[in-house]
Amino acid sequence: MYLAGYSVECILKALLLSALSEPESVVMVKSFRGTIGHDYGWLRDQYLMSGGAASPKEISRAFVLVGAWSTDIRYEPGAKPAKIAGDFLAETERIIEWAEGRL
Repeated sequence: MYLAGYSVECILKALLLSALSEPESVVMVKSFRGTIGHDYGWLRDQYLMSGGAASPKEISRAFVLVGAWSTDIRYEPGAKPAKIAGDFLAETERIIEWAEGRL
């Protein structure tokens, strides 16, 4: 789940950067530092403000489930229940597939 969450973060950053000019991208990359760069909501908002298309309802729903992801889960010992992990992975795959189609 930890790495799947990072994959969503990375694809959102790629999507955002693809909507920007090169000079804007340079500035945006600098803004990724710190906790804001891990915030899916902020990344999605930046994408929309940069002219990116709104996500369909099923992707918005996927973000509700995946939105609880945090870099802090790397410190949580033990495995998540199979149902929770499976649902999380399925929704991250849905988000990534959608985003790849936008790149």
